[in-house]
Amino acid sequence: MHDQRILVLDFGSQTTQLIGRRVREARVYCEIWPYTADIERIRAFAPRGIILSGGPASVYEHDAPMADPVLLDLGIPILGICYGMQWLVHTLKGEVAPSARREFGRAEIEIQRDAPLFAGLTTPQRVWMSHGDRIETPPAHFHPIATTANAPFAAIAHESQPWFGVQFHPEVVHTLNGTAMLENFVYRACGCSPTWTMASFIDTEVAAIRARVGNRRVLCALSGGVDSSVVALLLHRAIGDQLTCIFVDNGMLRAGEAEQVATAFRDYLHIPLVVADSAARNLDQLAGVTDPEKKRKLIGHEFIATFRRETERAGPFDFLAQGTLYPDVIESVPVRGNASAIIKSHHNVGGLPEELGFELIEPLRELFKDEARELGRELGLPEEIVGRHPFPGPGLAIRVLGEVTRERLAILRQADALVQEEIRTAGLYDQIWQAFAVLLPVHTVGVMGDARTFENACVVRCVHSKDGMTADWVELPHELLARIANRIINEVRGINRVCYDITSKPPGTIEWE
Repeated sequence: MHDQRILVLDFGSQTTQLIGRRVREARVYCEIWPYTADIERIRAFAPRGIILSGGPASVYEHDAPMADPVLLDLGIPILGICYGMQWLVHTLKGEVAPSARREFGRAEIEIQRDAPLFAGLTTPQRVWMSHGDRIETPPAHFHPIATTANAPFAAIAHESQPWFGVQFHPEVVHTLNGTAMLENFVYRACGCSPTWTMASFIDTEVAAIRARVGNRRVLCALSGGVDSSVVALLLHRAIGDQLTCIFVDNGMLRAGEAEQVATAFRDYLHIPLVVADSAARNLDQLAGVTDPEKKRKLIGHEFIATFRRETERAGPFDFLAQGTLYPDVIESVPVRGNASAIIKSHHNVGGLPEELGFELIEPLRELFKDEARELGRELGLPEEIVGRHPFPGPGLAIRVLGEVTRERLAILRQADALVQEEIRTAGLYDQIWQAFAVLLPVHTVGVMGDARTFENACVVRCVHSKDGMTADWVELPHELLARIANRIINEVRGINRVCYDITSKPPGTIEWE
């Protein structure tokens, strides 16, 4: 366990994960728990400091979320952000009230006095506000350390305790020096040092895996994506050939993908790998199926069946390793302490069917996606896997809209390969979260040479994102869009029209199905 820890208590803000990410980026270990966390559990965690997140409620409402006030008896630094600040004020008998003028968006704070939070920063500072309430009267022994024209207590500090509150959101990029403010809190107020590195994580995790596994065997379901690949490499470093990876080629992969995974893991990384081909069975089951959820279920069931068969041949195994990440864990924990408040369920969280008889190993469940990539590089994972764009489990089956056939998969696979090639050639691959093609169940009229055509329409989709929760479309250069469209129409038989998707998430989703 890491000896320097910051705890974030989540009151339901949409940016709570960003707080955790910023602290991690400062190389200080951090976890995010719901505000309902038991005080004894918090004591046992022994954080150096606590950050209280924002949230959508108002503290003066009768059912407002309230953390245990014993937090204030722990004798450690506390930083309240927006609702977290208001909880701090309300709990200490200050006054919070609706503001006559709400603040949403950019604002400038004037720093009023020296405070550890603003060390090294000049005034004014551009920040990001998102609140309809404000502090009318601070609690006893608190004084303002920053103001705005509309908020006389935009930031406050206790005169003797290391307690701070800010009405704005330092975790978002729109607060220009927000990262410096959070670093000031964890370094200066909490006394932490930047020791949370992937090198230290490897040492700790390898020792933990060896101690837990002993001389038993571990099975890893390898998809070829970043998460499962990093898990496989970390486990192999810890236990060597006690690890076996099973890679299921479901027939829905992109061009050359199965070969790339097999080559990387067998020849380059020398990790024991079983490749199972379930393409024909998947295509047979998908015949005539157009509903995307049914596609997912059929492919998922076939994956499990194939995985079981290969496990029985290669087994027995005691453990199953999977690439659960920290956002998966956070999103599966109720903020309000009941199941109805769970943000979303996740296939990697909640354990395995008991009849499989495996213990679960999730060595990445403390890491964010970018940390998993960093870990992969530290372990020596090839860059073409570390930097690989996310790819859905059902693969091209949910990018072939309508019925999935061998012929339609071949058309999409070729079009998608051209998109990937052109994005890489333009030097944009690493700047884009996902870039791919979608084949529509729509035929359009075209003219090629002197002949009339009636063929498929294809959509190109490129998005920017940090973690897939939200996304914005990429404004590709027009010359690049023209080149992609021209190559697809000229080189892929069966497509005569190319469109570009400019829908953000929300309201859309990244995938079409």
